[in-house]
Amino acid sequence: MNFSTEIMYIPGVGPKRAELLNKELSIYSVEDLLTYFPYRHIDRSRFYTIREINDAMPYIQLRGKIVRKEKIGEGRHQRLVAMFGDGTGFIELVWFKGLRYVEDKYRLNQEYVVFGKPTRFGSKINIVHPEIDLETEGGSKNILGLQALYNTSEKMKSHFLNSAALRKIIYTVISSLTSSLPETLPESIIRQYNFVSRHEAIVNIHFPANVEDLERATQRLKFEELFYIQLNIFYQNRLREQKYKGFVFASIGDKFNGFYKNHLTFALTNAQKRVLREIRSDMATGKQMNRLLQGDVGSGKTIVAFMSMLMAVDNGFQACLMAPTEILANQHFQSVGEMGRSIGLNVKLLTGSTKKKDRELLHEQLEDGQINILIGTHALIEDNVVFKNLGLVVIDEQHRFGVAQRAKLWVKNICPPHVLVMTATPIPRTLAMTVYGDLEVSVIDELPPGRKPIQTYHLFDNKRSALNGFIAKQVAAGHQIYIVYPLIQESENLDLKNLEDGYSLLKETFPLLHISMLHGKMKPADKEEEMRKFVAGETQILVATTVIEVGVNVPNASVMIIESAERFGLSQLHQLRGRVGRGADQSYCILMSSYKISNDTRKRLDVMVDTTDGFEIAEADLKMRGPGDLDGTQQSGLPFDLKIANLSHDGEVLNFARRVANDIITVDSTLDKSENQLLKRQLEHLCKRTINWGVIS
Repeated sequence: MNFSTEIMYIPGVGPKRAELLNKELSIYSVEDLLTYFPYRHIDRSRFYTIREINDAMPYIQLRGKIVRKEKIGEGRHQRLVAMFGDGTGFIELVWFKGLRYVEDKYRLNQEYVVFGKPTRFGSKINIVHPEIDLETEGGSKNILGLQALYNTSEKMKSHFLNSAALRKIIYTVISSLTSSLPETLPESIIRQYNFVSRHEAIVNIHFPANVEDLERATQRLKFEELFYIQLNIFYQNRLREQKYKGFVFASIGDKFNGFYKNHLTFALTNAQKRVLREIRSDMATGKQMNRLLQGDVGSGKTIVAFMSMLMAVDNGFQACLMAPTEILANQHFQSVGEMGRSIGLNVKLLTGSTKKKDRELLHEQLEDGQINILIGTHALIEDNVVFKNLGLVVIDEQHRFGVAQRAKLWVKNICPPHVLVMTATPIPRTLAMTVYGDLEVSVIDELPPGRKPIQTYHLFDNKRSALNGFIAKQVAAGHQIYIVYPLIQESENLDLKNLEDGYSLLKETFPLLHISMLHGKMKPADKEEEMRKFVAGETQILVATTVIEVGVNVPNASVMIIESAERFGLSQLHQLRGRVGRGADQSYCILMSSYKISNDTRKRLDVMVDTTDGFEIAEADLKMRGPGDLDGTQQSGLPFDLKIANLSHDGEVLNFARRVANDIITVDSTLDKSENQLLKRQLEHLCKRTINWGVIS
């Protein structure tokens, strides 16, 4: 058996289990299996007595006998209940799935070791779907020591492929190895930083003899994972610098200077000026710019993007801006088009709704250079969209586009254009270094003068009457209001207020007001019309789903009410809050929730109340998400897979790995030296696998 052996040939797996592992966990080979790391280890050296148990305990281990078994209920609602005793008392073990298998396998009056989470059902405490092993069996190495827990899906569990089953399969593989696992780090790095070998790390991450062995294995594997991500970023950057020579925007000309002196109606912030200098410097070097522009909602990214496009126009090039939705593309077209026309530029819009006759004329004008700036959606990447001389690509809310989609804009010129990607989602530093490590980063970290901080409040449903009074006062003062719901229609599974019920109730409560409704399932023309009416002030309240999360700019809207706020993540709540506060008036964000929320949810909403700083919120969001829980939820929100490292906790490891990778690439940018051949081979191997390294191109 070697690293490339297909898992179906591992004893205890076979074709059916192999298919499940393929589909559910993307495990195809022995290597995939051994690098499917546990998300937690638990200490199984401690035994409790039933008399000690309470439902506040996380996980417990018991030793005793099953004294009675019976099936209760019928059909799909049938369950198997076993009475388990240890001499100090009795506890029920409950199964809802695999009843026949469980009933046949576990016998009465046989000594078993039971492990699971105690929960209260009525007046009784039970353990649902416990792990059970014969007292003398063990079933895998160190069952009574540190034991690994693995993420598994519900489908796997229903086929008896749970964490315990995975652990046994991995133990079978490790026990059958006839030689050490191949090393993936050079001896110089292992020796210099006192790492354990890869073989030792893999064995001890799955079956550690003690805490010290586990820590050393974890340290090695986390470093290796983050090190190769950073090494790849540095390596690809150097290759791109050598391969792609960017257009030289040598001068700041009449369009830029004329707009800045005669048509800019407000003073740029120092942050905006700094970012423009950084962009100007990039585009004058002869290297292709690849820059990420981060700016909190309302910080003024659009004007920076427009003035960057003026640099392209002044040097004889065209520019384009791609947005993820028609609503956002239209908004950019209105603002950029107005600014462009003030200095004689031809700015056009291309979306899926552009009529055929208009599209034909646009294609013609674009190809012969009459169009200076093109704003659009995914329509920009169509093959028949041909520029005369595209020099700058701006991508807004770039995380909404796939790598392949973004890359299509690169081939719109013989030499790839400069690229500026923008996001209003503040990114924690550790995440930016990993996901966007291939881009230079600019940050607009101050709001335009005159903007008042948005006041945020968390209210429970019993304050509904007071909220309605507040809505009435705001509308009477001439302001407009957003009310956002997480659902369009009522769900049987989620006890949430929904958009349609909310809309109907508001119409009853405020019969004299004009109220619009907007959601993603409406026809584009209907969405545009409802949005137009709200922008024009024809409706006072817009009831919507999160389609208004980005891009909607209505300065007169001063209140954002988010219903069932507990159902939204921090980043999304912050984005929604950013739809108000665009004018000079005081704005408010009201987070409505039920009383039945967890402590974690309450902390999340408290963060929103306490700060409007997007970067503080992003850091808090990353810390709160964590690596998952015992039920098997993995860390989410990342555009690539981290098998063991966790960006909310491993910032120091990431910085260390980044320094080591940078030192190597600084000395040997192509990794051609003999001592770096292992690194190059491993990079090539990793890049062939399904890992998204977060590279834009």
